[in-house]
Order: sequence, then structure tokens, then C-alpha cells
Amino acid sequence: MTTVLFPGSFDPFHNGHLEVVERASKLFEHVVVAVLRNPQKAEPLFSIEERTEMVEESLAHVDGVRIVGVATLVVDVARDVGATAIAKGLRAVSDFENELQMAQMNRQLSGVETVLFPSTSQHAFIASRLLKEVARFGGDVREFVPKPVADRLEAKFPRSATGPGPVPS
Repeated sequence: MTTVLFPGSFDPFHNGHLEVVERASKLFEHVVVAVLRNPQKAEPLFSIEERTEMVEESLAHVDGVRIVGVATLVVDVARDVGATAIAKGLRAVSDFENELQMAQMNRQLSGVETVLFPSTSQHAFIASRLLKEVARFGGDVREFVPKPVADRLEAKFPRSATGPGPVPS
């Protein structure tokens, strides 16, 4: 039985993340999506619980997927879930250097390999930080995120998923 771990902050989960999970599910029997608290990033827009719910709802159509919310080292999660590999997405060449360094550290710490999934061109520009900014200022993000995420962004920033809203003061 092969299991891959797909870790990330997923704040919010978007179609680029969805692509990685769908592709990984074709190569591995089980995909465990680990919703993490990343101390290197700013305070998250959504709690781990909210992000976990959004990811679960967004991936309901994919067989063999399990979602966990954690606040620990990725290699510890990989060991706990029995993952033989860690899946990571690459949007651009600039992502490669950071992902390579993390892959090497994770392998040294645990022996777990990392599998990199280059994104398709339709998802290469999508970044959670950009989506939050667009939503915050009333932009339409529905084509970039699964419906459960669009709904929660709309609740967080009224009219963000349907068009311009009031200008924040």
C-alpha cells in the first residue's frame, strides 16, 4: 500500500492544490493532505479547523484521500501516516530552490522521498496570498478555487466572490 503526504498551509486551498491531489491520487493508493500551521507565514486568514473543512469538502470527489490538521514537522506526520513520499507542487522555477532544500532536509531527517508535481500553465500563477488579496478587495476568485473555498471567502469578504464590494476603510 503506497501513501503520499501532501503538506501545506492551504490558506486558502486553491485549484493548483486540487491539481496536485488529483494527480497524486493516480500514482498513490492513498493521499494524506496535511493542513499545517506555518510559522514562517503571517497569521492565517482561516483557522486550521476551517482550512481542514474546506479541503475535505473540496476533495470529496477524490477516492483514497484523508485530511489531517497538524502543527508539527512534516517528516513526523509522514511517519505517523505511513507515507513513503511527500508530494509538493511547483508553480515556477523560483519554487524549485526552496522545495529542493526542503526535500533534501526531509530525506536526511527521515529517508522519505519528495515527488514534485509541476503545475499546468492554467494554475501556475495561482498563489494563496494573491487570492486573499483579490478577495479582500472584492475581486472574483471563483475560477481559481473550489466552490467550498469561494463560499468561505465570500463569507469572510462579502461580495468578494461575486464582484466588487465596498472599499475598505
